[in-house]
Amino acid sequence: MASRSNSSMRIFLLFCFFTQWIHNAIVRAQQVPCYFIFGDSLADPGNNNNLITQAKANYQPYGVDFAAGPTGRFTNNRTLPDVIGQLLGFPEFIPPFANTAGKNITKGVNYASAVSGIRDETGKNQGDRVSLNKQLLNHLTTYFKIRQILGSGTATSQHFGKCIYVIITGNNDYINNYFMPNMYLTSRLYTPQQYADVLAAQYTAQLKVLYSLGARKVAVFGVGLIGSAPQMITRFGANSTNVSLTAQLFSNKLPGIVNNLNSLLPGAKFTFINVTGITITSPPAPGLNTTGTCCQLVQNLGTCVPGSTPCPNRSLYAFFDGFHPSDVVNAAFGQRAYTKQLATDASPYSIQQLSQLP
Repeated sequence: MASRSNSSMRIFLLFCFFTQWIHNAIVRAQQVPCYFIFGDSLADPGNNNNLITQAKANYQPYGVDFAAGPTGRFTNNRTLPDVIGQLLGFPEFIPPFANTAGKNITKGVNYASAVSGIRDETGKNQGDRVSLNKQLLNHLTTYFKIRQILGSGTATSQHFGKCIYVIITGNNDYINNYFMPNMYLTSRLYTPQQYADVLAAQYTAQLKVLYSLGARKVAVFGVGLIGSAPQMITRFGANSTNVSLTAQLFSNKLPGIVNNLNSLLPGAKFTFINVTGITITSPPAPGLNTTGTCCQLVQNLGTCVPGSTPCPNRSLYAFFDGFHPSDVVNAAFGQRAYTKQLATDASPYSIQQLSQLP
């Protein structure tokens, strides 16, 4: 009787192992042939490393939990696009434009640059950066290289049409532009609503440029509650809530922009990722510190002091530095954007649904 019981148990365990193996294989299967990323420091994997700028993170304690160490990512481990790439089944992280070469570019490129924005002047207070307009020009370069590799315009269009595109921008157009009146004229030229309108018009034009370069499956991330970042609370105190409210005037326009683009552009499959909605409907895990930072900050800059020792348990902090989330937050946000846990997380598609569309 015992022998039969043990044999049945072994068969059951083997079945469970095989089922889990099949599940993991399905999860790991790459769902799209290519993945392109645009944006700011929430997505930058190291494009700013060789620029003359204060906005770089290629030093410790950044990357303390990342296998490759400090790479230029503004967090302890993975960025939000890194997490999404893993969920899409990519075996490796998408490389920065600054480091791409050869046929690997057909799998994707990350153009994101810390402190950049929709407007060209955004972020100049910290030095060099690659604005969204320049990122689109860099993608044009990639487009022609891939066309040369694939050999025809038709093959190139078909290839780009299957890719996933992620864009995370607009944050610095407020943090490092509108709310720096001593450095920028925008807050004197425009009311908050006028500025939101101007940003929306420019961003719409930029998204149309991306479409003209073959993009069809595009996830547009909204601007989150940026006034809640520790460094913004230090800068503005009780008025930091107003920063978030002002930025939402722009972010709230994005669902309409996405819907209009889908209606106007043949084959377009844009989707809006509701960063603010995900934040509001994601109660902090027990014990998660949502007001402090895991690393010691450079005064008035909000980035980590080079060589400083970070907190011992990064999973207990929502923010790694004064602006940027830790891996635990990026993982949670990435999952919500990918699967659309709530109907309000993404509209009209989750990133997973986007990847499955023809």
